[in-house]
Amino acid sequence: MRKIKNEELQRISIDEFKSSDKNPVILILDNIRSLNNVGSAFRTSDAFMVEKIYLCGITGIPPHRDINKTALGATDSVDWEYQKNTLDAISKLKQDGWQIIAVEQAEKSLSLEKFEPQKDEKYCFVFGNEVFGVDQEVVDASDACLEIPQFGTKHSLNISVSIGVVLWHYVNKICF
Repeated sequence: MRKIKNEELQRISIDEFKSSDKNPVILILDNIRSLNNVGSAFRTSDAFMVEKIYLCGITGIPPHRDINKTALGATDSVDWEYQKNTLDAISKLKQDGWQIIAVEQAEKSLSLEKFEPQKDEKYCFVFGNEVFGVDQEVVDASDACLEIPQFGTKHSLNISVSIGVVLWHYVNKICF
């Protein structure tokens, strides 16, 4: 087995990415403190061809060196928008037919392995603050909550890990 070299990966250019069809999925980052987590969200969104990221509340915005450090240029490929109020972003997306799904441990949440996204639906996944999670008002405004099953003592994943797990599950169900 030989490791593939970077130049063999058939990477597309930023212009090709911008003009490519995206997966019908949007992320909302609700008051994310860590700029490194924001950068990771961009990088993972690029990998899974996410349509757009909404950066809300205290979430940092590009350009910033700490975001760039983990985004590795994905802030140039993935579309994004800043909204001061997360509920305003949700309201706008709902009007445009997006299903709003908070990724949070909540009563009546759906365990991720049971989530069967439909190809004709548009999904917006909301990820919350590293300490406090998704704000309760945002949970209330969401159409559903997804919960990633966990078995250890923490019952807490870093937001960048959660984004990767949820997007992989979504793409796995929609694209394969």
